[in-house]
Amino acid sequence: MGPHPAVAAIRLAVRRTLQDVLRDADALGRGPSGNDRPPLVLVACSGGADSMALASALAFEAPRLGLRAGGVTVDHGLQPGSDDRAREVVSRLEALSLAPAEAVTVTVGRAGGPEAAARTARYAALDEVAERHGAAAVLLGHTRDDQAETVLLGLARGSGTRSLSGMAAVSGSPTGRTGAGHRYRRPFLAVDRQTTRKACMVQSLPVWDDPHNADPSFTRSRVRHDALPALEKALGKGVVEALARTAQLSRDDADALDAWARDAERAVRADASDVANVTTGTGVALDVARLHALPSAVRRRVLRRVTVAAGSPAGSLFARHIEEIDRLITDWHGQRAINLPGRVAARRQGGTLVIRQV
Repeated sequence: MGPHPAVAAIRLAVRRTLQDVLRDADALGRGPSGNDRPPLVLVACSGGADSMALASALAFEAPRLGLRAGGVTVDHGLQPGSDDRAREVVSRLEALSLAPAEAVTVTVGRAGGPEAAARTARYAALDEVAERHGAAAVLLGHTRDDQAETVLLGLARGSGTRSLSGMAAVSGSPTGRTGAGHRYRRPFLAVDRQTTRKACMVQSLPVWDDPHNADPSFTRSRVRHDALPALEKALGKGVVEALARTAQLSRDDADALDAWARDAERAVRADASDVANVTTGTGVALDVARLHALPSAVRRRVLRRVTVAAGSPAGSLFARHIEEIDRLITDWHGQRAINLPGRVAARRQGGTLVIRQV
């Protein structure tokens, strides 16, 4: 008799992810057949149902594929007794025979609001642990429900196709750490939260429900407990699945448009030799006529790419900034230079658009 269907589902999802990790490691000559130790895969575990289910599946599947498995929990220090909770999670990871298993304490700042600040601190800690242990990957327990919530949040921001594409199954570090291009893996993006909780229950795994997940002061909590149930009540069941499917379709579209924009950027670069002050610092000159001929979705991606390359922080560059630059191309009537985050300016000189730090 096989495992419970919920346990089988989480193990299959993790097995597929680990097979991808293994292929990547083999391509780099670091697989189990190489001279190095077997690759290490870490699970980021909060002690909640999603990450505990993930930890149990990793502990089961990794040895069968010749991989080492470890775990890490991050203590944000935002609740009384959080250090005790972190030690308890480490004990649970050790009970699953995960090694190394450790807790990392972080200091959460204020930049971007409490949710963004906690996320920044958490990923910085996970990056540090992964690099210290030479981990091939870090598994994250985001589920299909989390993906649906992310799509709704992106829709509320109104930032375009990329914001609707949700979380990627494979991603680099959001902190921009070098060498972390494929570090983070999300095996459960096609698994719902009910399945992970059921898998914990049938395996008698203790779980901890973070009170922040039910705190209405957090935007994601309101989406989870108010917005999504209201949508399902109004539209019927299947909203979560539809939003998750939208994320994948949007990601495919955004990836294609981004690839088009990379090629287009090379084609629209102007000859800067006759444009004053362009080559001073980090600047670029773009041919306005060629930009104008591009579809707007591609043109705006080109503008964002070159503006970030000129020194404007990606996290501070919003859709309204790109729209203002775009008007220098599509609605030109002698506007002054546009000041952008990171002391970057965009201005039009005749038939050339110049974007550079000032």
